[in-house]
Formats: sequence, C-alpha cells, structure tokens
Amino acid sequence: MTLSFWFDFASTYSYPAAMRIEQLAQNRGVPLSWNAFLLSRIFRAQGWNDSPFNLYPVKGRYMWRDLERICEAQNVQFRRPSQFPRNGLLAARIACRFSKETWTAAFVRAVYHANFAEDQDIADRSVIAACLRLVNQDAEAVLDAAGSAETKIMLRERTERAVDLGIFGAPSFIVEDELFWGNDRLEEALSWCQRGPGNE
Repeated sequence: MTLSFWFDFASTYSYPAAMRIEQLAQNRGVPLSWNAFLLSRIFRAQGWNDSPFNLYPVKGRYMWRDLERICEAQNVQFRRPSQFPRNGLLAARIACRFSKETWTAAFVRAVYHANFAEDQDIADRSVIAACLRLVNQDAEAVLDAAGSAETKIMLRERTERAVDLGIFGAPSFIVEDELFWGNDRLEEALSWCQRGPGNE
C-alpha cells in the first residue's frame, strides 16, 4: 500500500517529517506519494485567521521548544523563523504540479530547509528559484508553470481533497482510508502500510 504524505510548507511539524520520510519509506519498501496542500484554508473554515500556535501563545511556546528537541534528536538543522507562518503558496503550487517528478522530494526538503534552518522567506520567488536550482531544474520554466491557471486549479482541488479525507492538520499520512496525524505518527503509518489490507 502507498503512504500518502500530506504537508503544508508553513507547518512546523511537517519539517522534520519531510526531512526523514523518504528514507524511512525506502528502508521499509513502502511506496510514497507527496501531497502539498494549503492548511490555511482548512484553518479558515474552522474560524481561525492565523496559526493556532500564534492564537494560543502557551501552545506556541511549547511547540517551538518541542521542535527544537525533535530536530536535535534527528540531527536536523533548525533556526526559528523570524516570521511565522510564512506563505508557502508558490512552493505548494510547484510541489503539487510536479508531485510525480523524481526531483520533487529534494525540492520539498530544500524549501523546508530554507524556511526552518536558514530563516529565508519562502514566499520570495528568488528563494524558490534557488531551491529549484539546487535540484538541477530550470527555475524560470518551473516558476512559469507554477503560475498557470492549470496549476492553481490543481492545488485548489488537492486542498479540497484533503478536506474530503478528513485532514485537519499537517503533517498527515493517509493509508487507503486510514488517517495518521503528526510527525510522531509517521512510523505507525509506515507499519500500517507494511501490514497490508485487513489491518483491523
């Protein structure tokens, strides 16, 4: 069974998940699909106009310290972004449009690294262009494709699909109809894939 990884580029806990999921899936022989979507639209439907980590400062303080611990344990670089959340729309359009390309996973990791390790503004076209060049892509051609009406529709439909699947946060992992939410549920989702049909 395929593990579907649903992520938002502004999502803090999606960062460590994105940095480790491909290798873990390969180690276990689990096929992986990458699904960028816009968590902000789901939040707005719940009546939130900002990240819950900003709306609830106590929760936010815990999250940042927790993320530091997680990244240290995983040996992943981390620097708290000077702006949170950042607008990941452009990166999400690219990851959605080119989700089946061999370079997409490396691009996703490059964007997360730019935001959460280097404190770069991933809403900036030049930052995303640099991420594309890191994975040996024609940055201008990819960026042009990301701005097309077709790509915008794809991302909108992908986000609507996330809602239909019952996704309410990121990262989320889907195995057929089974939902696992949070970086700390990644191993459980992979094990569910390995057990195959009839888990229950």
